[in-house]
Amino acid sequence: MPKIKTNRAAAKRFKKTGTGKFVFSKSHANHILTKKTTKRKRSLRQSQIVDKSNRKEIKLLLPNG
Repeated sequence: MPKIKTNRAAAKRFKKTGTGKFVFSKSHANHILTKKTTKRKRSLRQSQIVDKSNRKEIKLLLPNG
């Protein structure tokens, strides 16, 4: 029986929390930051928890956590 492969693109973007939820960091925080407001840039720093409706899909991409 072959091993289950992890989707490497998803593994770089999502991390599993202790409670089994998935955390990701927001996009648009890398460059062209001068035109973005301080409030917007500050909110981009925080990581987000994946919505419940998308959790099942990510669980398939990351079978080993």
